[in-house]
Amino acid sequence: MKLTKKKVRWLIKKKEGGESSSVIARALKITVRRVNQVWTEYKSTGIMPEIGNNLGRPPGRDLSQHEEEIIVAAKQRYKLGARRLEPLIDRDHRIHIPHNRIHAFLLEKGLAQPNTQKQKRRRWVRYEREHSMSAGHIDWHDADDGSAVCAVEDDSSRKILACGEFSSQNSENSKLVFKEVVDGFWSVCPMEELILDHGSAFGAHRTDEKGDWDGEFKRFVEGFGTLPIRIRVNHPQSNGKIEKWFDVYEAHRREFSTLDEFLQWYNAVRPHESLDPSGLKTPDEAFWERLPEEAGRD
Repeated sequence: MKLTKKKVRWLIKKKEGGESSSVIARALKITVRRVNQVWTEYKSTGIMPEIGNNLGRPPGRDLSQHEEEIIVAAKQRYKLGARRLEPLIDRDHRIHIPHNRIHAFLLEKGLAQPNTQKQKRRRWVRYEREHSMSAGHIDWHDADDGSAVCAVEDDSSRKILACGEFSSQNSENSKLVFKEVVDGFWSVCPMEELILDHGSAFGAHRTDEKGDWDGEFKRFVEGFGTLPIRIRVNHPQSNGKIEKWFDVYEAHRREFSTLDEFLQWYNAVRPHESLDPSGLKTPDEAFWERLPEEAGRD
């Protein structure tokens, strides 16, 4: 039902008398939001609102050139969508630009795509290990450029501890990548467990009649005091964190001249949304914060 001048006067009279917005909304067959819009407009101006005018959110002002430059720079640096860029711009520049305006600008410049399947933001859920180095994920990926990529990701912090690009998947290359983790982090804190799939590059595809498995890579890992754990058959989500990282690899690796530059960006520049409700923490920050108290931090 549309409001008339008579109904607006009645609405304001009732609000001044202390009536609730919900009761007024039911009587006028309008929404509570509409009641509050009219009342807010009247309280701010002291003038009876004109129906259809000045009710609702005012149109946004145009972005300044400085704000546009900030948005472009943030997009290039973090390579994230508008919703995640909003708090980063707040933090880095002390300027608040609503994410809907950021998205509209990115669309205009061809730096974003319309979201035809927009979803509600999932509630933040902590499902990772509490401490860094309590468990890692290792997996292989056939990259779009033909290379074979092996990486080890810390379960708690999402930090990529080691990564290699090879011409083929095999146990020797798997050992090289895990040895990189040993050389880089064992002096800080040895890894307790290493989660892997049943891939032949880990020798984990061979299972005896008891359901046990053995292999060169397994013995290599155990030699450093780490327990190798195979995921359940047909349950790839157990290794889902590193599978998700390979999506980031495919999306952005070729924007960097070297693998080291890409890993530095992923670990220390790009915030990971799953690490903190603010969405501002990087894997590198989370890794060092979440080390167990007894870990050495030389």
